[in-house]
Amino acid sequence: MRNRRGRLLTAATVAITTALSISPFSPLPAQASSMPEVEAKLETPALFDDDAGGRANADDPAIWLHPTHSARSVVIGTAKEAGLLAYSLSGTVLQTVAAPAPPRPGDEGGRFNNVDLVYGMRVGGASRDLAVVSDRGRDQLRVYRIDPSAARVGAPPLVDVTDPAAPLVFSSNQDEVNEKRTAYGLATWQDRATGRSYALVSQRDTTKLALLRLIATPAGTVTYTVERTLTMPASFTLPNGATWQPCLEPGEDPQFEGMVVDARTGTLYAGQEDVGIWRMPATLLGTPVLVDKVREYGVPAAYDPVTDECAYGPDPGYGGSHLSSDVEGLTIYYRGGGKGYLLASSQGENAFAVYQLQGANAYTGHFRVVSGDDSDEPDGSEVCDGAMVLNAPLGSTFDEGLLVVHDGQNTPTVVDDNGEERENTNFKFVQWEDVAEEAGLAVDTSGWNPRF
Repeated sequence: MRNRRGRLLTAATVAITTALSISPFSPLPAQASSMPEVEAKLETPALFDDDAGGRANADDPAIWLHPTHSARSVVIGTAKEAGLLAYSLSGTVLQTVAAPAPPRPGDEGGRFNNVDLVYGMRVGGASRDLAVVSDRGRDQLRVYRIDPSAARVGAPPLVDVTDPAAPLVFSSNQDEVNEKRTAYGLATWQDRATGRSYALVSQRDTTKLALLRLIATPAGTVTYTVERTLTMPASFTLPNGATWQPCLEPGEDPQFEGMVVDARTGTLYAGQEDVGIWRMPATLLGTPVLVDKVREYGVPAAYDPVTDECAYGPDPGYGGSHLSSDVEGLTIYYRGGGKGYLLASSQGENAFAVYQLQGANAYTGHFRVVSGDDSDEPDGSEVCDGAMVLNAPLGSTFDEGLLVVHDGQNTPTVVDDNGEERENTNFKFVQWEDVAEEAGLAVDTSGWNPRF
């Protein structure tokens, strides 16, 4: 999610909705009032992105499956400058891990963006489960061993095993890191043919993707090396022959953030925020395919440095009909027989689009996570960045699977001592059976296990 998200989303939404003669702040009519709505079962404590709140800003979750007691599984969420948080399945905080300090005065400090999991990597002479994090502040990966015994005794489950000599991902030196074209989106992948573990990482404000191999050191830590990179398109040829690119600030290209790898096929799905969802081999070899486009795709626009906004022209109708910029968090619900669903956060309409995982990824439908009827129930998910779903039974509350989504506009509203509204975010926990019932999807708790 870009810092200027509110401004650019508003401009893009105005461009699209003006042609449709509806309010720019209303849901787009393609999903209208018939869109299925699901309520969250519970939520995590509010995080506040100010000095009093420790600059905590929720972004991306991961759901770690305990090897023997599923009710002791842990949800791990990034909080940007505030680092990393581990939650129980009841939403309580088990642990907070601080982001690294700046290496020098005036340098960028740690800012944790995305998190994903690796199961059973050999580290320190034993099979370990790992949480891998993109640190966009320091342009590095941070790696944490997950201790299964911690859940039983109430101890912190995350142990930092990042190699102190871990290299920068995209930058050559600290001065380049400070320019903030750093590690951003992240997805892990384990190559079943070789047994090797990888992280796929995007670069902020560019179209570059990198495949990083994770490597255990003799000291019991984890480092990484860049296997290859791939630069994706920044501009596109439209059916009328015109060249189009999304309207961004000067010097910025349409970046990727939301990414997920189909563990069974080694297929990477990557969301280019202002363009759409791409499908490609996780090796970054082969030809990428644009699975679906955002509605705003192809709409001409020019950046105005005076107003710091984009001026949009008429919609030529080349965009998709299922995603509204930005396309953000991507996650996979696995079913047996190679089936499943790809879920994508359609951030511009506070909804989630669903696609079939197999074949050509046919569009299946939409749903929203909305507020409960009672004041003491969780509110909905708005401006969602990251999401993760797991089909496995997780204790009695989530015995048919769990969907965790980021909420970028958590309520109730809280104000500071000056009466100013505090930026308030958290994570919502949703029972999968509720999503399945409302959106017409399947429940399959035995079709896949991330440990196999």
